Amino acid sequence: MARAYSADLRRRVVEAAMGGLSARQAAERFDVGTATAIVWVRRFREGGELVARRQGKPRGLRLDPHAHYLLGLLEQTPDLTLAELA
Repeated sequence: MARAYSADLRRRVVEAAMGGLSARQAAERFDVGTATAIVWVRRFREGGELVARRQGKPRGLRLDPHAHYLLGLLEQTPDLTLAELA
């Protein structure tokens, strides 16, 4: 997965857009995608937010409903393997 753009670049793009350039012009000036710049400017106007959002899906959601059951099994049999569990 690609890394998030730096906070400094985000700030410069938004400042340029707020200073009179369109989001498209700011995107071209700083060599970022047009849609990216538009989203940054919109998010800034709506809530003043410039930080990158977390990428990817949340961890551990598939096992969360079964955590109590699995932890109980591990308390009874600490050396339980996946093969034994299946």
